[in-house]
Amino acid sequence: MFKLILKMAWKNSFLRLSRTLLVVLMISVSMSMMLGIAGLYDGMTLNMIDKTKRSESGDLSIYAKDYRVQKDIKYRIENAWSIKKELEKRDGVEAVVLRIKADGLVSTARKSSFASIIGIDLDDEERFGRFSEFLKKGEIDLSKRGAIIGIELAKTLKVRIGSKLVFSTQDISGEINSMALKVKGIVHTTNIGLDTGAVFIDKQKLHRFLGTKPDEAIQIAIKSEDKKLLEILKAKYPALEVKNFLELQPMLKQMQDMMLIFNGVSFAIVMGVVFIGILGVMYVSILDRIREFGIMLGVGMHYKYIRLQIILESLFVGLTGYISGAVLGVVLLIYLRDYGLDFSAFSDALAMWGYESTIKGTIKISYFTNTFVAIMSASMLSVIIPLRKIKKLNPIDVIKAEK
Repeated sequence: MFKLILKMAWKNSFLRLSRTLLVVLMISVSMSMMLGIAGLYDGMTLNMIDKTKRSESGDLSIYAKDYRVQKDIKYRIENAWSIKKELEKRDGVEAVVLRIKADGLVSTARKSSFASIIGIDLDDEERFGRFSEFLKKGEIDLSKRGAIIGIELAKTLKVRIGSKLVFSTQDISGEINSMALKVKGIVHTTNIGLDTGAVFIDKQKLHRFLGTKPDEAIQIAIKSEDKKLLEILKAKYPALEVKNFLELQPMLKQMQDMMLIFNGVSFAIVMGVVFIGILGVMYVSILDRIREFGIMLGVGMHYKYIRLQIILESLFVGLTGYISGAVLGVVLLIYLRDYGLDFSAFSDALAMWGYESTIKGTIKISYFTNTFVAIMSASMLSVIIPLRKIKKLNPIDVIKAEK
């Protein structure tokens, strides 16, 4: 009996081919568009997270107590070098970098801006986060008085490669000191804080300028996938402040939360489109075949078999739409992942908000599983009203009415 019902459901699903194909097309197009938007939004967020980790925070960062509140170089890690060596020996730790920072004023002959000067070791930064990939103009060179600055800071100061800067700040003794620098490179990290206010120089030069010791650091950034490392380091270094990426970047945490809400709304829209589309098809189909169902009930077929047939018809339409939508979605997502969308015309505005001019997407299996559940659920719900109409049928009246 089940095989017969299955066969009838399959044939009746495409009894009005043009009508069914229209619904399938509506489902597939709406689904593929939602998949593309979700992949693009996720890719944009994941790209920002990846570059922020590589350029600044890593997966974990260690600071001296009160530094993140006071932003004063007197709150620094005095035994940073030995901590770095210990961390590098741990399993699961991929890379560790030490950075020294100070806030101050950077000036040219005509412009000035508040900024942070950051002392880095280029070899360590390259291993940690492929620092050279952030370069937009010039070269990665901190020799002599070379400096690399953020792209938005360069626009604010109206400087270019070869321009001279003067950075002024307090050293550890409280004296105001100034350092003359020459712009060797301009970077775009998509980290708004760095792009709008970072001046990178050689770490050893900054130690001498500030009067700090070579084994001291403001920040120890750690690249590691070990989920237990945070609690281990908090227990091992109670006098220091250990934070994970999301604690250091609450804005990106909010973006992730918004991404989940956005995806939920997107799938709700897909579910609504599927529900309305299949409801319309099934309801009209049942009206067209009302005498057929009346005869089936009249010859003794149990309502549960008719219900099963209607549900299967709805599921076949929904599944066909899902498969075609998944195929279109995969093609679209692969294109967005490999090529992205070029927004070069809005590059200045995008850079200001930390985005690249070419936005690429990503692909997640969850897109397809969530959409499958949404479409199948909508397909099941869409037959409730048509089934209620069939259940209320009086076979004798239906057959007489059709004569």
